[in-house]
Amino acid sequence: MMKLVSLVATLLVSLPALAAPGDPAPASAPPARERPTSANGGMMRYDTNKDGFVDRKEWSAGQEARFNLLDTNHDGKLTKDELFVGNGVPPTDRQLQGQATYFRQLDTDKDGTVSKAEFMALAERNFVRCDLDKDGRITVAECRQALRRKPVEPANAAR
Repeated sequence: MMKLVSLVATLLVSLPALAAPGDPAPASAPPARERPTSANGGMMRYDTNKDGFVDRKEWSAGQEARFNLLDTNHDGKLTKDELFVGNGVPPTDRQLQGQATYFRQLDTDKDGTVSKAEFMALAERNFVRCDLDKDGRITVAECRQALRRKPVEPANAAR
């Protein structure tokens, strides 16, 4: 059950980054931070060379930029408040629970903050999960297909 909750929390937070280009941002969301638009939307905003794919270098650069954008006090780590910037609407209890689960998943050293290394480690796992054909580049279609699959647990996870 915990694995399912963890997967759902990861997907809830990750899906905006995987949205297809042109998916509109919620109308009620204030423009406090850069929000995806048709020109820079979803994961394809990281496709800097515009070849229709996001390679590992583009993905890493985009995720690092995303971390820096979220790190509003520029201390090199994210608090829950920085990671879960609201849109002016209070989150539901279910959303709060999902956020707490996702934060615990990211905060692998359990110090109450998410370091850049912890953030980038999850970004790398997400890239690997989406790269279904293992060619070192991902597309929106590949990520959507990957998100429909159950994640593969490492062999030593049950120990």
